[in-house]
Amino acid sequence: MTQLPWWRGAVVYQVYIRSFFDSDGDGQGDLPGVEAKLDYIKSLGVDAIWLSPIHPSPNLDWGYDIADYDGVQHDYGARADFEFLLNAAHHRGIRVLLDEVLAHTSDQHPWFADSVARGDSADWYVWADEAPGGGPPNNWLSSFGGPAWTWSEVRGQYYHHKFMPQQPKLNWLNPDARKAALGVLDHWLGEGVDGFRLDVAGALAHDPALADNETAPDGTQIHRHDANRPENLALLDEVRRRVERHGSGRFVLGEFFEEPDLAGGFAAPDKGVHSAYTFPLLLSDALGPAFVRDHFEGVLAAHPDHWPSVAFSNHDVKRAPTRFGGPDAPPALARMLLALLLCLRGTVLLYQGEELGLPQADVPADKRRDPIRAVNRMDVGRDGARTPMPWDDGLNLGFSTGEPWLPPAPEHADLTAYAQAGDPASTLTLARRLIALRRISTPLRLGAIRFIDAPGPVLMFEREHLGERVLCQFNMGPDVAPAFRPEEGVALLEQAGGMGPYGFRIARL
Repeated sequence: MTQLPWWRGAVVYQVYIRSFFDSDGDGQGDLPGVEAKLDYIKSLGVDAIWLSPIHPSPNLDWGYDIADYDGVQHDYGARADFEFLLNAAHHRGIRVLLDEVLAHTSDQHPWFADSVARGDSADWYVWADEAPGGGPPNNWLSSFGGPAWTWSEVRGQYYHHKFMPQQPKLNWLNPDARKAALGVLDHWLGEGVDGFRLDVAGALAHDPALADNETAPDGTQIHRHDANRPENLALLDEVRRRVERHGSGRFVLGEFFEEPDLAGGFAAPDKGVHSAYTFPLLLSDALGPAFVRDHFEGVLAAHPDHWPSVAFSNHDVKRAPTRFGGPDAPPALARMLLALLLCLRGTVLLYQGEELGLPQADVPADKRRDPIRAVNRMDVGRDGARTPMPWDDGLNLGFSTGEPWLPPAPEHADLTAYAQAGDPASTLTLARRLIALRRISTPLRLGAIRFIDAPGPVLMFEREHLGERVLCQFNMGPDVAPAFRPEEGVALLEQAGGMGPYGFRIARL
């Protein structure tokens, strides 16, 4: 029997390094801090960690503007610290994925400086002359607002940037630029990493004719010429083949934050990246049975052979309990969301603190560090999802002995990892039980998903694999739901009897 890859059905724990744990008191989380908490991560039962970008950066977009692909950001430590972390994680059976940003660089990257000067990398970025009447060459808009073009006085042309002007777009249609980008993957795979989360994976290719984008009925721009191009599949396939050269256990996950109906076409069993995750479940503030079902039976079913990755929270969006339940969301909602996430089909991406049931933090205006306040439908800044991890009731909730880069959230003071660790009724205890159940249950880890009609706020589906079946039901509302198949099967985990407010029941059939 062919052994399935480790990542199929795995749980990947996302570590936002700057906010995870500070080992040296400078207020910044760091690589030694991640290493210090590996036993905690191991106790969760996850298969891998995904590290936010580790490379040197001017931090205008907090690491997603990379100035040197070969180095390690000084805030986080030295190359030796990364090597120690990698070895320590592998010793514990935890794989390590890097967040690699290859669709664009920082404007401080030597490649871009050389391109501006029309040196050897002159065409490694997307350059264009001004329009006949003056101004940018087309109507492309930045995802951070405003035109997606900035004029270079030195070069006498516009350059394209999908995000900030300080994040120029790398030209993947240029063979030399593509070779250099793929070389970044080779370098870190050679160091022993297990794979990558590929940032903005839908935007490697662009339309070389620079045609205008169309406008949707709601007034937003449809990004079909600056991203989500058919040519993107061949580029992602080249990424995958390069990663697989380093061993069958390597994994590349693509981020697709626009046009989710196209993402499955960029990730299939035999082409494109290994898995894709999209933003409908991350952006919705009205997660209900119909929405979840429509996502799996519509968006994902359009490409039935691709293996999705699923997430409710990450570093770019409001934390799920607050997004779905408001500022006073009860703990039961966070626990129900955890149970639902860990029962869905796909590879699960669990954001740090999600296992604690953390709500969104309210960061005072004078303490905010996010360079943006609106990204498409993300109508708030991202600081509230990036506050320091609450470890205990000590100084700065155990995150740092210095002044933290973002203030620890008072909302998290009663939800620390220490406080929850010994409580059998805590969200952390439930998270560990759910991850352990997913690991031993083949249907939950690998099975097909079949949704079942249910009344009111109840979401119900079966997971099935080789004749084994698990019934999953969730009351996604704050009131008692109508009883529906409440006693069927042997209960494995449940909350509020399954039909109570934000109740759930997972049963073996």
